Amino acid sequence: MIASATGLILRTRPLTETSLIVNWLTPEFGRISTVAKGARRHKSLFLGKLDLFYEADFSFTRSRRSELHTLREISLRDLHPALRQDLSYLQQASYCARLIEEVTEVDTPLLAIYELLRSLLATLPQHPPQPRNIYAFELKLLNELGLKPDLANSHLSAATKEIVNRLIESDWPAIAELKANAAQAKELRQFLQGFLIFHLGRIPKGRLATFESRSKAIDQRE
Repeated sequence: MIASATGLILRTRPLTETSLIVNWLTPEFGRISTVAKGARRHKSLFLGKLDLFYEADFSFTRSRRSELHTLREISLRDLHPALRQDLSYLQQASYCARLIEEVTEVDTPLLAIYELLRSLLATLPQHPPQPRNIYAFELKLLNELGLKPDLANSHLSAATKEIVNRLIESDWPAIAELKANAAQAKELRQFLQGFLIFHLGRIPKGRLATFESRSKAIDQRE
């Protein structure tokens, strides 16, 4: 059966000397994987069309035997070139993509989560890649999954609870303007770290790397 979708590329990896596996996030089908046969050949029709965080319309033939489907055609919508202007942008976006892969099932509609990642990719290059972007994405994603923190029974200060609520409810431009003092930033970081460990059993891979290059810009007042 041939199906069509719009999606964001979460990851690619070689399958053979000539083919790639492309992992997608789509609103209709959720996370799906396709094989792009011959994509690594110099004259491939897929050449230049399959890279991290590219958004595209594509068609694929569904496999009856596995979760790896066959990519047929692709038409690019957005390459998100600004993400490649700073390694920190790619680190943050890549972590968010991996987190989605860890907490969602394949072949399950993920419209809200697709729009969440799509909006993040569009907004990231417009502001410094600060840790608040990660905190907000984690909280918004957890909220979509029905795992919103129970702030009423937490030990967070009232001011930090307000910051958590604003990170969940605000859009990305408002989040970029959100400020916290050093104590609140530390409290929020420790709270979210513990919350993720509780639900996932560990710190998600790549999380710490998103903070390293901009560690001095952690949501503090200048």
